[in-house]
Amino acid sequence: MLTYADIPAGKKAVVFELDDVLFPRKDYVLQVYYLFANLLEYTETVPPANDLTDFFKTAYTHHGEEGIFERAAEAFGIDRKYKEHFDRLHLAARLPLKLLPYQPMLALMEALHQQGKQLFVLTEGNPTMQLNKLKHMEWSGLDRVVKVYFQEELLKRQLDPLGFLLQDNSLQAPDVLYVHAVDSSVLPNDLGIDTIDAERFLGS
Repeated sequence: MLTYADIPAGKKAVVFELDDVLFPRKDYVLQVYYLFANLLEYTETVPPANDLTDFFKTAYTHHGEEGIFERAAEAFGIDRKYKEHFDRLHLAARLPLKLLPYQPMLALMEALHQQGKQLFVLTEGNPTMQLNKLKHMEWSGLDRVVKVYFQEELLKRQLDPLGFLLQDNSLQAPDVLYVHAVDSSVLPNDLGIDTIDAERFLGS
């Protein structure tokens, strides 16, 4: 497992993705499912929230998020009008529990900050939802020093996300290390930025 000591000394900044890099995405999604199940039980009395939550957890574990509402609706007879509530909770849910970062990543970020390195988050996905995740994370004070960029907003402005981040902070490609998820779609293949899979810090 890599640590701060494995990062080249010449790097001035490290850019992190969010989901499955700084924290497990499932920790957010499963809380959204829990909230939706309780909302539905409160509104309609059925299905029991625990049953629906268990269904969501199993379906997510085995099949992922795609089409999960439709599968639940079919299994429990949920009115399709609740899809809007389901989607809205994904964007702006008030989570009952804080999102805890991976401990190795928190330690890495703290060490980087102590050594004067700049810290960035470049996150893909709906900006409203990603901001909600950021607000619910337990940052241990690092939220005061981490600068966040939203890929979708930059792409709408026809800007290259990582290229803009470099320019906005007067950085050159060799100054930066980019820590990404396994299935990242933001890899800077043409910028010359060094990249590394987050799993190498997480011991996976």
